[in-house]
Amino acid sequence: LNEMLDRLRRSFDRERRFVADASHELRTPVAVIRAELDAALRAGGHDEQVREALVAALEECDHLAQLAEDLLVVARAAEGELPMRREAIEVRPLLEGVRARFADRAREHGRELTVEGGDGLRVEADDLRLRQALGNLVDNALRHGRGEVVLRARRSNEDGGVALEVADQGPGFDPDLADRAFERFARGDAARTRGGTGLGLAIVRAIAEAHGGGAQIVTESTRGATVRLWLPEPDEAR
Repeated sequence: LNEMLDRLRRSFDRERRFVADASHELRTPVAVIRAELDAALRAGGHDEQVREALVAALEECDHLAQLAEDLLVVARAAEGELPMRREAIEVRPLLEGVRARFADRAREHGRELTVEGGDGLRVEADDLRLRQALGNLVDNALRHGRGEVVLRARRSNEDGGVALEVADQGPGFDPDLADRAFERFARGDAARTRGGTGLGLAIVRAIAEAHGGGAQIVTESTRGATVRLWLPEPDEAR
């Protein structure tokens, strides 16, 4: 039994290293492909069919880039601790940056991205990790939600920190998925038919918990889907 457990441990370690190495190597070529596709789309002069193909390719490229990042986080989190480089971050510019990143994609589909609140709020966080978590939530809202997507922030009176939310006007989470949405590879039926990997929300929770916070689906929302990250404020901001 001990020998079997040892073999399983070695196999797990090999797979974790492979996932980390593969996802790391994927990032550069995917970024180059995306830049070329984006340049072709901005150049204009395409007929409608070519334009639609370029937009679809850009979406899949974004999806592949996000998947590579998510797999890298999964591999590192499996080691017991996600590396963090903390600094004091102004929340409003953070949300505006995430909005700008997805603005073109939202516009192509007739969707609107807006930012509410966050003025004067700060969090002690890893900027890249936090952008990744919020990016996962916006990506999820654009893929599976409808209507306007809102990034909002407020001071959390219950927890004494800062609540960051991404909300859309879609059908919300299936009841059978809501309780396990943050588990790895958890997907509802709709996600299975639209290319979801089931890693996005798991990564959001891993990043939030690595900051000493948490993540949850806001069940009291009466319309659409709202996912909330809670992060502690810097000590000097309290």
